[in-house]
Parts: sequence; C-alpha cells; structure tokens
Amino acid sequence: MNKNELPLKGSHQYPLTRRSFIRGGGIASGLILSSGIHSLLSSCSSPSSTTKIPDNNTVARTPNPKFIPDLEINLKAAPKTVQILSGQPTQVWSYAAELVKGDPNSLQAIPDSYLGPIIRVRQGQRVRVNFQNNLPQGQPSIVHWHGLILPEDMDGHPRFAIDPGQTYVYEFEVVNRAGTNWFHPHPDMLTGQQAYAGLAGLFIVTDPEEAALKLPTGAYEVPIVLQDRTLDASNQLLYLGSKIGTPRNGGGMGGMEGMGGMSQGNSSQSSGGMDDMGGMMGFLGKQLFVNGKPDFTLAAATRVYRLRILNGSNARIYKLAWSNGDPLTVIGTDGSLLSQPVTRKYVMLAPGERLDVWADFSKLKVGTQLALNSLAFSGAENVDGNSMGGMSSSNAPELGAAMTLFNVKIARTETETLQIPSKLAALPLLRPEDAINAAQPRPVELSLQGMKWVMNGKPFEMNVATPQETVKLNSIEQWEIINKLNPGAMMDAKGMAHPIHLHGVQFQVISRQVLPELATGWQTVKDGYVDEGLKDTVMVMPGERVKLLMKFEKYSGLFTYHCHNLEHEDAGMMRNYRIQG
Repeated sequence: MNKNELPLKGSHQYPLTRRSFIRGGGIASGLILSSGIHSLLSSCSSPSSTTKIPDNNTVARTPNPKFIPDLEINLKAAPKTVQILSGQPTQVWSYAAELVKGDPNSLQAIPDSYLGPIIRVRQGQRVRVNFQNNLPQGQPSIVHWHGLILPEDMDGHPRFAIDPGQTYVYEFEVVNRAGTNWFHPHPDMLTGQQAYAGLAGLFIVTDPEEAALKLPTGAYEVPIVLQDRTLDASNQLLYLGSKIGTPRNGGGMGGMEGMGGMSQGNSSQSSGGMDDMGGMMGFLGKQLFVNGKPDFTLAAATRVYRLRILNGSNARIYKLAWSNGDPLTVIGTDGSLLSQPVTRKYVMLAPGERLDVWADFSKLKVGTQLALNSLAFSGAENVDGNSMGGMSSSNAPELGAAMTLFNVKIARTETETLQIPSKLAALPLLRPEDAINAAQPRPVELSLQGMKWVMNGKPFEMNVATPQETVKLNSIEQWEIINKLNPGAMMDAKGMAHPIHLHGVQFQVISRQVLPELATGWQTVKDGYVDEGLKDTVMVMPGERVKLLMKFEKYSGLFTYHCHNLEHEDAGMMRNYRIQG
C-alpha cells in the first residue's frame, strides 16, 4: 500500500451500490436511451430563477464608521500552492488572514496546512472582518460563520455573495457562549467546490464560564479537522471528475468544473464522465486528511488533551471510536460545552458537526500507539439494496466504510494535574412544553424529486420564505425534521442520511424515532448521537424523525436552513426561513 493511501479494513473493492452505479455510468446508459444526457444533467440543477445572484446584491459592503471593533482582521480567499505529498505541489484555494487590530493571539495558523487560520475571540468582543474575494473569475463567494448567532447581513447568506475583486465587511458582536465554530464559503451552487478546494477555518469562542474550568490549553488543545480528498497522479485535487485550474466554459481558469451542468461550467469539460453525477449523492474522497494532511499522527505526552473535532468533509459521515476500546468522553458539541461530560462507545459526526473530546492519555506508557477510527455503519444510503449493475470508477471508501482517521503515539512522559470537571456549562435549556406549537411541531420534510433532494417539496429560492417558513422573534418553537420515503423513485427510494443545519439559531434535540422498516441501519448509529447540549447541525438518518426545540431570541431577518451535504445544498436542498420582529 502506498503510504499516502488510507489504511482500510479488508479489500479495496467496495460492494456495488447506487453510488457506485452512478459513478460507473450504469445510470447513464438507461437514461440516455430514454431522454438523453442533457435531460439527466438538467434534472439535477436548480431552476434558473434560483441560480443567479441578483446584480444589486453583488455590491461590496463597506465599513460602518460608527462601529469601533476590538478585533479587526483582513481575510482573503485566494489560490495557493501547498506541499501536501512528496513531488508536485498541490493547487488549493485558501483563506489568509492579517491582524489589523487586537490581540495577536486571536489568529493561530495550523502549521503546514492549506486551511485558514484559527480565529479566537471572547464573548462580548466586537469584531470586524474585511473579506476580500481573490478567487478566479466566475467564483462569487461569501463567508458563513457557521455556529455564530449574527444579524442576517453578517451571516453569509448566498444573496450577499461578492464577485472576485470585491470586499465585504463583517461587523458584529460575539454573543455566543464558549464553543467550537467554523467558517466556510456559502455562495449558491458553488459552496461544495469552494470548500473542497480548501476554504475553511475554525472560529473558537471563549467566555468566563469556560475559563474557570481549567480545561487543557496551548499544546494540549488540538484542532482536528476531518476531510476526505482525492488527489490525481500529479497531486492535484479532484472534485467530481475535475480539478482546480480546469478551464471554464467561456475561458479563464475558473477552477473546479466539478458540478458540470449543475454549476456554471459545461459538463463536457469534465474528465470524470458520470462522476459529475456524484453531486446527487454527495462527494466522497479517497484519502482522509486531518488539518489538511494525510497520515496524521499526534505525538502526545502522558497528559489530558482537548480535541476540537470538526467534520469538514463535504458529505462523509464518521463513526468515531478509539482503537483500544476506550469510550469517548465528550465535553462539548456544536453550540457550547455540555452541562456535564458524557461518554459513548462511539460518536457519530456528520458534515458541519463539531465535538469537544476530553482525551486522557495520562495512564498510557511511552511508545503506546492507538488510533481514532471510523467504525463501519449501514443505512445512510442505498438502504433498499437494489443495485442496477455497472462498475465503480472510484476507489473511495463507501459511506459507512471502516477507516482509520488518525493515529496517536505517546512520545514522552509528563505529569498530569488536570481532572475532568463534573459540571461544565450552565446551559439555558428550554422545556418542550414551552413551545408555542408543542402540539403541532413545524415540519421540515426531506425528500427526493426526480434526481434532486428538496426540503418541504421545494428547491432553494434566493429571496423567498413562505408563510409556513416564518417565525416570530422571541418565540419558542418545536421543529420536526422528517426524512421521508420516496415511493416510486428510481434512485434511493428510501432516502439517505442528511445533516441539517439551521442558521441564526441554536437548538436542542428532544426526540428521535425511526420507521420500523429502516431500524436496522439506524441501530448501527443511534448510540453515537450526542444530543444533550446546544447544536446547529443534526444528522437525520433515512426514515428518521427528529424533533428540535429552539428560541429565536436575538435577530430578525432572512436565514437559510439546509442540508450540509454540500452537493445536496448546491443542487437546491436549501430553503430560507424568516424571523419576523
């Protein structure tokens, strides 16, 4: 095995599934005979009315002279060349940051990584970020501060995307509790390829309550950004059959054509053939990267570590477990620390979700090696098991395949003085009966229409929120995410897993249930849910119904909610909701 390949259990020949069938072109042959490849690609794209950013929204936002920041940062998105593997350098797109005003410790680079910096702030700080889009032509972009509670024009809604050469100024006060958040692009139909190219970074909030706990800091507080990537023979990133630098239809070096007919390129440009159709299922890469590098090993001391783990993959879901059988001790999820630590034999982590893990290596001997693995699970896709023929053209592990994520090697002895607190955060948890719609939760139905995943039967509409998608400021509501069956659908009639992300609010998960006929796959993941705290992203398995409880208590405006499988989001699995003041 090449040292840069994923160490996987068993054979590299994965069983044929609907995903394999799409890659291999089996679906193409049937559909070309009936309606042609152009119809196939058209069925995956969003309606034209939702694919264009209105001209009046590409005007850059300028600073407010009355806003006096405590922290000011210049943040640029631009092409960059990095050395990921030996041999030819890799072209990526990356966030670069420069401190204009404030504490120099507010910016922390991840060494030798294409990822953007870790931005560290304190609750109550006033922050200004001057974002400049220096991406190639044809790549409008905007930054979403994933997890932060912000005004609508600070949140990174796609309608505010700016063209290359323009600047958008963010100005906001940090109202969040202590927690691990992150930032990434959020332009309509281009989020998947821009994030895949390398545009992502952590945004960490601290507060006095957390500081009093004396959790691991400095070298013992380790970021773990999980991403799966595929590199070609010349070490260039491949995304759905194309790579950064592919000439766009119409000229220029616009970057990854990836989505073919589903974005602004031409599917005939793609070298990947029916790999373009992977956008229906979500992109899965061949190699696992941690912090922008394959084959990551944490050289640890006999101490306690705080691992801030982000699933930054486009579509891959992980089932985290220590290789020595020890349980994972979780002290925080998306929105904050937990009220108290919880332990799990394994923990599920879907795209966009975060975990704070208390990793105690104090009793291990020097020389000990262990791994954080992703265990095998089933039922996230292809749950009906009816394959239609064809051959896979990719060696990427299927969704739910077992793999090693990274290794830990105990390299030195140090004396440990920290003990895990029995109480962590005093969370302002809500009561389900306080919701104004406790008897009739607001439904969010996830379903398949033709070859597109949609929400409540509708694709994304840039400026639209229906009356059924309007809530009142300061109200408490229950929402129910319903992952529906799709009877009669040619592909995935029983659905696939969707990580659902809500902007502008944090929520509690108050209940889960699953259809009996889909319980088998659900049983392989259900004990890994950590639903005790505040979250902004929730994994919903096929046939699962998940009830959420939330209060819309800070800002009014138009916010998105969407699937954080980024290919699903780009193809229209996103809607707006309006918080009405």
